[in-house]
Amino acid sequence: MSTAPELDQTHDLVRQFAAMLDSRDAALLANWLEQLATSRLPALVSLANAIREDQPAVVQGITTPFNSGVNEGRITDLKLQKRIMAGRAGVPLLRHRVILMALLRRRYV
Repeated sequence: MSTAPELDQTHDLVRQFAAMLDSRDAALLANWLEQLATSRLPALVSLANAIREDQPAVVQGITTPFNSGVNEGRITDLKLQKRIMAGRAGVPLLRHRVILMALLRRRYV
């Protein structure tokens, strides 16, 4: 147990959600959302409310093997490179750096 019970509680809740994702079982989602709502941590309470607003989509995301994670990662890489370069170079250099980033990601993932 650490000296920050809020961090311990948040860690436990994150691990529970990760277990749901690993097993692709959304049966425990309602109980998990209730734990978020009663956590007394404002960020977790708002997260519970946001998830409840779109709960069918969250259940689909947990239970189906399909996701857009790879595409989201590539988009994040592209935006990062664009911000880093901040107009200092043209499209050819941006293209080169994005391709390099994709190759490096493949090597380390």
